[in-house]
Amino acid sequence: MPAMYKVRPLHGAGVLAEHLPTCMYPLPNLHRPPGTAAPPQEEADPSLQALESRQEEILKRLYELKSAVDGLSKMIQTPDADFDVTNIIQTDEFSPLTKNVADLDLMLGKDYGALKDVVINANPSLPPLSLLVIHSLLCEQYKILSAVHTHSSVKSVPENLLKCFGEQTKKQPRHEYQLGFTLIWKDVPKPQMKFSIQTMCPIEGEGNIARFLFSLFGQKYNAVTSTLIDSWVDTAIFQLKEGSSKERGAVLRSMNAALGKSSWLVGNELTVADVVAWCTLQQTGTASTAPANVQKWMKSCENLAPFSSVMKLLK
Repeated sequence: MPAMYKVRPLHGAGVLAEHLPTCMYPLPNLHRPPGTAAPPQEEADPSLQALESRQEEILKRLYELKSAVDGLSKMIQTPDADFDVTNIIQTDEFSPLTKNVADLDLMLGKDYGALKDVVINANPSLPPLSLLVIHSLLCEQYKILSAVHTHSSVKSVPENLLKCFGEQTKKQPRHEYQLGFTLIWKDVPKPQMKFSIQTMCPIEGEGNIARFLFSLFGQKYNAVTSTLIDSWVDTAIFQLKEGSSKERGAVLRSMNAALGKSSWLVGNELTVADVVAWCTLQQTGTASTAPANVQKWMKSCENLAPFSSVMKLLK
């Protein structure tokens, strides 16, 4: 069969590589009318470019913040850290508890015609001493209607725990009290608290309840002081109370160092950190082996009536 067309051989001596075609054959553009030029390349939208630049700047700042936080975490992750912020809190204005009066209606909600009750469930085998101390402190500031009950899940409760709030000598109408404080000895794994029975989820844990109750004194702290207080409360609960002997030793050394700079754990005024830490030392039996500054601080606590009344329950 004869060839359709004749092709000159490309392997001849006179053929150069640059003379070879770049495509098999050209085709017209079917997406534009004949005779029109190709459209110029579109430029990027300026708003899109600005958005990309902003995103890159945000990512850069986030990376810098992450590096700074990582550096700080390495400095304060141990009790013996070099980073010390205790001097910062000296500018905080502390005032005695008895001079601060919180708006209980604002904090607990206004309920006309009804007394706002704080109801706490606690196990008598592990009495929450810090809550009893704070209850005594609250009684010095507010008119509180106190009551102790026993749940059916508990077979027996020691007599001193049934009378842990003392005797209510003055019998006044319920509406004349500012706050109700009811303690129910119940078989629960950890203390639970509610102040709005129908609508509120319980607050669990002695440390969390102590924080809430202490806020009823109306004290205001800056961010650094609040963080230090929370840190001491958590340290007392999770390391001093539930930790190993090595962790307890580290906490006692840290407490001794802090109490060498101020009369109380945080600043120059009693806070919830002191209450929880003191009660934890009493419960764990490590009070007698505490360092000198801790021993002195414990005596300062015990000179206050709410602490001395709780000590009677330990005998």
